[in-house]
Amino acid sequence: MHAAYYDGIGTPEVIHYGEIATPEPKPGEVLVRVSAASVNPLDVYIRGGLVKMPTPFPFVPGADLAGTVEAVGTGCKRFKIGDRVWGSNQGMLGRQGTFAEFAAVNEDFLYPLPDGVPEQTAAALALVGITAHLGLFWRGNLQAGQTVFVNGGTGGVGLCVIQMAKIAGAKVIATVGSEAKAALAKQFGADATINYKTDDIIHAVKDATAGRGIDVYYETQPPTDFAPTVEMMAPRGRIIVMAGRNAEPTLPNGAFYVKGLQLLGFAMFNCTPEEQRACAEDMNRWMKAGTLKPHIGKVFPFRDASAAHQLQEENTLGKAGTLSGKIVMVPGE
Repeated sequence: MHAAYYDGIGTPEVIHYGEIATPEPKPGEVLVRVSAASVNPLDVYIRGGLVKMPTPFPFVPGADLAGTVEAVGTGCKRFKIGDRVWGSNQGMLGRQGTFAEFAAVNEDFLYPLPDGVPEQTAAALALVGITAHLGLFWRGNLQAGQTVFVNGGTGGVGLCVIQMAKIAGAKVIATVGSEAKAALAKQFGADATINYKTDDIIHAVKDATAGRGIDVYYETQPPTDFAPTVEMMAPRGRIIVMAGRNAEPTLPNGAFYVKGLQLLGFAMFNCTPEEQRACAEDMNRWMKAGTLKPHIGKVFPFRDASAAHQLQEENTLGKAGTLSGKIVMVPGE
């Protein structure tokens, strides 16, 4: 089969495109003909060696996919040949990825793709949507009528947080870096936006919440100082962290415990298949209803995976600001 792959850790240029062996589905696995995949920052970290994970070479990158079941391994019960599916959790922890014509995926990490939902939609939402859901509901226990603050509102996770919080009946405040990104966040449902480059964030939050503060603070960036965050929180608020594995932020202990706050972290790929499937079931309803949508910024064929990784790296690590939305990958010569 044709696939993007690399034979060693390094810069985006280590990614090649060519022929490698088509995987055979093992017991419990499904062979998926991939129609769409997407790029995530984690792909860049693994390829560049910033996150240490088993990478059996030649290694195919890519966590997310959507496509059609081509074959099923022994013991599979949830899917049959011809089913449309989507999923995530590939290209990590020793599992081969999805930038290929075919991917062999454990059926526990696959979900039915509803009629009428395009493959590119599901692939673009997979990892970021499951991550947003886990943080808001599993860790954040978000309830209707509460206020969510998302730091990094127009990133892949951030836009999902905005949409899911609105579906849940919450008010959403999002940080942005430009007027164009403010318009995008509001298009996806944000009630208020704060420009982190020019605005007094604490003052703006107090105005937007009539002085009460935030119930769920969703941090999508590596945190540096929790003092401003704690000041913005409402009593018994929850602070969610899921980025910045080398960050060592300061925490104002007294103000934190007097308010009865919680600091809750998680890594999506460490969550159980059952925990992730609960997210996917909600996402399927919302995708079908059209209330959960991705913002796709760029589409690349698999043969240009090196360029796609370069663009993601420039924006994730280099903060270039040249990418708005998710990078989607598709087959094609």
